[in-house]
Amino acid sequence: MGQGAPSTREVTVVLDGYSFLECPRWHDGRLWVSDFYTNQVVSTDGRGHVEVVAEVPRQPGGIGFLPDGRALIVSMRDHRILVRDESGSLAEHADLSGAVPGLLNDMVVDDRGRAFVGNFGFDLMGGAPLRHTTITRVDVDGTVATVADDLCFPNGMVILGGNVLVVAETFAGRLTAFDIAEDGGLGNRRVWAQFGEPPQTEDVGEAVELLQVGPDGICADAEGAIWVADALHARVIRVQEGGEILDEIPTGLAVFACMLGGDDGCTLFLCTAPSFPEHERRPVREAQLMAVRVDVPHAELP
Repeated sequence: MGQGAPSTREVTVVLDGYSFLECPRWHDGRLWVSDFYTNQVVSTDGRGHVEVVAEVPRQPGGIGFLPDGRALIVSMRDHRILVRDESGSLAEHADLSGAVPGLLNDMVVDDRGRAFVGNFGFDLMGGAPLRHTTITRVDVDGTVATVADDLCFPNGMVILGGNVLVVAETFAGRLTAFDIAEDGGLGNRRVWAQFGEPPQTEDVGEAVELLQVGPDGICADAEGAIWVADALHARVIRVQEGGEILDEIPTGLAVFACMLGGDDGCTLFLCTAPSFPEHERRPVREAQLMAVRVDVPHAELP
């Protein structure tokens, strides 16, 4: 399906009554997702059953899983990554407070258990000017290292082929790729997909008006394409390397993250809400988890 031809597939509501859902991950038959302003991570089978799997008082964000199955959960406001054991107990896995200039954000964990984490880089909700920032790697032993810089709001991330990290730079309107070296370093930076010209402004409001796509959460499928939550235009798009939009599904509400899952990997889960500003989302429960069937199943990480 070419650009400009939105899909007519049916989008259904799986869960509702949440504050702001983000960072969905399909794991072991269930979808895990963070609800920012209730400070909870919940999991669902996609058929209505819901369980609170973690309480993160300083706001849960990115989610990933170590090779032994334990969950890693970003604690956004105190710049920590927590590890959840099989009993559900949380402990500190790493403290990134000395390495990052803003709230922690999304995260992807590779097959060796190394976590790659983005951060806001500036006070988005407080109206500060746009600032570029970093990606941090956290090793299995909790060691922290900055592995990339000069990124314009690094957001959702996927790992393709085991050694290519692709990150959504939301306010630059692009997906950027790096090769992951044997030692976990990032190199060979390149544009994976560019959606129009990057806005040349430090004003968030102006940038939002100029962006053709606001790439937020992302996930990959078995054909090497990436589904991108376009946070600014109430849709999710399927993109191939080079930037061609292969498919588009309108959602009715703004969509901030997406994840392929379900028994056959062909259910695309969507984290939706009417808007993103914290002062609008925190006091209400208008966020929904939606789902739509697609043709190509989940692959790669997360």
